[in-house]
Amino acid sequence: MSTPSTERIVEDLRRVVEDAELLLRETASLAGERVDEARGRAFESLQAARDRLTGLEEEMLGKARDAAKDAERYVRDNPWQSVGLAAGIGLIIGVLISRR
Repeated sequence: MSTPSTERIVEDLRRVVEDAELLLRETASLAGERVDEARGRAFESLQAARDRLTGLEEEMLGKARDAAKDAERYVRDNPWQSVGLAAGIGLIIGVLISRR
Protein backbone atom coordinates (compact mmCIF):
# COMPACT_ATOMS: atom_id res chain seq x y z
CA MET A 1 0.00 0.00 0.00
CA SER A 2 1.25 3.49 -0.69
CA THR A 3 2.10 5.77 2.18
CA PRO A 4 1.30 9.47 2.36
CA SER A 5 5.02 10.31 2.22
CA THR A 6 5.47 8.23 -0.94
CA GLU A 7 2.48 9.90 -2.54
CA ARG A 8 3.86 13.31 -1.53
CA ILE A 9 7.24 12.50 -3.08
CA VAL A 10 5.62 11.39 -6.33
CA GLU A 11 3.50 14.55 -6.43
CA ASP A 12 6.55 16.74 -5.70
CA LEU A 13 8.50 15.04 -8.47
CA ARG A 14 5.60 15.52 -10.85
CA ARG A 15 5.59 19.26 -10.05
CA VAL A 16 9.36 19.48 -10.61
CA VAL A 17 9.01 17.80 -14.00
CA GLU A 18 6.16 20.12 -14.98
CA ASP A 19 8.11 23.20 -13.87
CA ALA A 20 11.18 22.07 -15.77
CA GLU A 21 9.12 21.46 -18.90
CA LEU A 22 7.66 24.96 -18.58
CA LEU A 23 11.17 26.38 -18.22
CA LEU A 24 12.28 24.53 -21.35
CA ARG A 25 9.32 25.90 -23.30
CA GLU A 26 9.94 29.46 -22.10
CA THR A 27 13.63 29.32 -23.03
CA ALA A 28 12.94 27.86 -26.47
CA SER A 29 13.65 31.26 -28.07
CA LEU A 30 17.25 31.25 -26.83
CA ALA A 31 19.68 30.23 -29.51
CA GLY A 32 23.09 28.66 -29.53
CA GLU A 33 24.60 25.23 -29.88
CA ARG A 34 25.36 24.84 -26.18
CA VAL A 35 21.85 25.96 -25.23
CA ASP A 36 20.37 23.45 -27.67
CA GLU A 37 22.57 20.67 -26.26
CA ALA A 38 21.62 21.55 -22.69
CA ARG A 39 17.94 21.72 -23.64
CA GLY A 40 18.19 18.30 -25.32
CA ARG A 41 19.84 16.73 -22.27
CA ALA A 42 17.28 18.33 -19.98
CA PHE A 43 14.43 17.08 -22.14
CA GLU A 44 15.85 13.53 -22.07
CA SER A 45 16.25 13.69 -18.30
CA LEU A 46 12.71 14.96 -17.90
CA GLN A 47 11.36 12.19 -20.10
CA ALA A 48 13.25 9.61 -18.01
CA ALA A 49 11.86 11.16 -14.81
CA ARG A 50 8.33 11.13 -16.23
CA ASP A 51 8.71 7.47 -17.20
CA ARG A 52 10.00 6.64 -13.72
CA LEU A 53 7.05 8.47 -12.12
CA THR A 54 4.65 6.49 -14.28
CA GLY A 55 6.37 3.29 -13.16
CA LEU A 56 6.15 4.33 -9.50
CA GLU A 57 2.46 5.10 -9.82
CA GLU A 58 1.76 1.75 -11.45
CA GLU A 59 3.81 -0.03 -8.77
CA MET A 60 1.94 1.77 -5.97
CA LEU A 61 -1.42 0.93 -7.54
CA GLY A 62 -0.41 -2.71 -7.88
CA LYS A 63 0.68 -2.88 -4.24
CA ALA A 64 -2.55 -1.25 -3.09
CA ARG A 65 -4.62 -3.72 -5.11
CA ASP A 66 -2.62 -6.64 -3.72
CA ALA A 67 -3.08 -5.40 -0.16
CA ALA A 68 -6.82 -5.01 -0.69
CA LYS A 69 -7.07 -8.52 -2.12
CA ASP A 70 -5.06 -9.93 0.80
CA ALA A 71 -7.29 -8.14 3.31
CA GLU A 72 -10.42 -9.37 1.58
CA ARG A 73 -9.07 -12.93 1.46
CA TYR A 74 -8.19 -12.79 5.18
CA VAL A 75 -11.67 -11.54 6.10
CA ARG A 76 -13.31 -14.27 4.02
CA ASP A 77 -11.09 -16.98 5.51
CA ASN A 78 -11.36 -15.69 9.10
CA PRO A 79 -14.67 -13.87 9.50
CA TRP A 80 -14.92 -14.15 13.29
CA GLN A 81 -11.35 -13.05 13.86
CA SER A 82 -12.02 -10.09 11.58
CA VAL A 83 -15.14 -9.15 13.54
CA GLY A 84 -13.19 -9.44 16.80
CA LEU A 85 -10.35 -7.35 15.43
CA ALA A 86 -12.74 -4.66 14.17
CA ALA A 87 -14.52 -4.62 17.54
CA GLY A 88 -11.22 -4.31 19.37
CA ILE A 89 -10.05 -1.46 17.17
CA GLY A 90 -13.42 0.25 17.61
CA LEU A 91 -13.15 -0.13 21.38
CA ILE A 92 -9.64 1.36 21.43
CA ILE A 93 -10.72 4.29 19.25
CA GLY A 94 -13.76 4.83 21.46
CA VAL A 95 -11.63 4.90 24.61
CA LEU A 96 -9.15 7.30 23.02
CA ILE A 97 -11.89 9.64 21.84
CA SER A 98 -13.70 9.61 25.18
CA ARG A 99 -10.52 10.68 27.01
CA ARG A 100 -10.31 13.93 25.09
